[in-house]
Parts: sequence; structure tokens; C-alpha cells
Amino acid sequence: MKLHRDCGFGEVSIAPLQPVNGGNAPIPPSGTPHAISYLTLGGAALSACSIGRGGARNRAERVSYALSAAQIANLSAAGGYSVAIGLPFTRMLTIHWEAAGVPLSGMAKATGRFTDLLTKCLTRHGSKTAWLWVHENGDGKGGHCHLLAHVPAHLVQTVASLQRGWLRRITGQPYRARVIYSKPIGGRLGLEEGNPELHAINLDAALGYLLKGASDKAAAQFRLERLEAGGRIIGKRCGTSQNIGAKARTEQQR
Repeated sequence: MKLHRDCGFGEVSIAPLQPVNGGNAPIPPSGTPHAISYLTLGGAALSACSIGRGGARNRAERVSYALSAAQIANLSAAGGYSVAIGLPFTRMLTIHWEAAGVPLSGMAKATGRFTDLLTKCLTRHGSKTAWLWVHENGDGKGGHCHLLAHVPAHLVQTVASLQRGWLRRITGQPYRARVIYSKPIGGRLGLEEGNPELHAINLDAALGYLLKGASDKAAAQFRLERLEAGGRIIGKRCGTSQNIGAKARTEQQR
């Protein structure tokens, strides 16, 4: 799969969405652990804002069943731009919102609050971030979010120590085991600095995993090989931080 590559923070919807139907189930042993093929090229790594919402596209009642070609293009370009501005995605997280007690109609708000808390946490510790996410829904999984984010290696433990508390604040319920799963992209902390080439390959694989819920038209246009049904989503299906969104990319080109 070939992905097209091309500050301020907050959440940007990338939604023209398309219309059809979804459930409550235990968290499966799938998701992030199976999202990334940890490739090896022989060289070892040297380990070492406000949220913008609104507009017709963001209506809470809007329903979609797949990522559109426009969304695929925007997510791919945002991923490339995060690298260009020095904020490559370093972690992949899966949050099983339905298992945490969040209804399908509340996922967009919950994801927005999580990314806001993540951004504010990193800002307090002197770091910028960039992120993008995709919502999915399916049998045996329920509604869930896949999130790629830039988290510097030295702040990973800080975020890990806080994220369960964030989920309790967002859901108003005790944390349940395996509601959130987080792994470094490429399987090694600091891979983006120790072996950028290997990190780039794994980052493409991770982004490809997030794009697997593409529509048939989008899959053909972008020659996506890994495809799975994305399921019924209410409200925003995907989003990016403002600093890698379409507006930021356009302004940079001027």
C-alpha cells in the first residue's frame, strides 16, 4: 500500500460520511496488538488547545459505514505532514469505548475529550503533539477508536500513568481491564530517532491498519489491500489535530 505524504491544536473532523447499522460485547484479544507488523531491516533501534467542533459535517446524528476517499486522502496527508513538522506518530492506541460504557452516539465526544487531555498533558510537560483517529464498530468489539499520536519517549510513562484516570473522568465509571491498549509504533520506544527508516515502514503499516474500513470506491482509488468492515458509526468517523489538518497543510503551502 502506498500512502500519499504530503501550529495550534484541537480536533478537526474529516467527515463527508455515507449511509447502514451495531452492539455490546466483551473486549476481544484483537485491535492494536494485531495492528502493526513489526518489521526488521537488520539494523536495531537506538532505544533510548481547545477542541474545534461544529458545522453540518459534525452532526451527532450523522451515520456512516465506511471511510470515504476524501477521508482516506486527508488522513494519509495528515500522517505525512506530522512527519514533516517533526511530530511523527510514535504510539498506537485502541480505546474500546463501548466496553467502557460509552454509547455509539457518545464516542466522538469521548474521543475528543481524550485527545484534549492528552494534548494538555504533553503541553504541560513542554511537548507538542499531533494525532489522528478513526472510529470503528463491529461484532465482538463494539464501538472503538484507533488513535495514532506523537508522544515523546521520555513522556510515555507519564501518559501511561494518567490515561486510566482520564477514562474514568470521561466515562464516570471505574476503569475496566483492557479498555485501553497502547503500543509503540514499531514495537520499540524511541524507534523514530534510533531507526527512522524502520519507524517509517511501521508507521505506514499502522496507518494502513486505520484505513482498513475504507469504502469499496476509496479502497480501489488508493489501492488498499487490507480491508475490513468499519461498521456503523454515529457522528464523526475520523479526525486529526488541527496542526496537521487540511487548513494547516494549505497554509504551509502558501
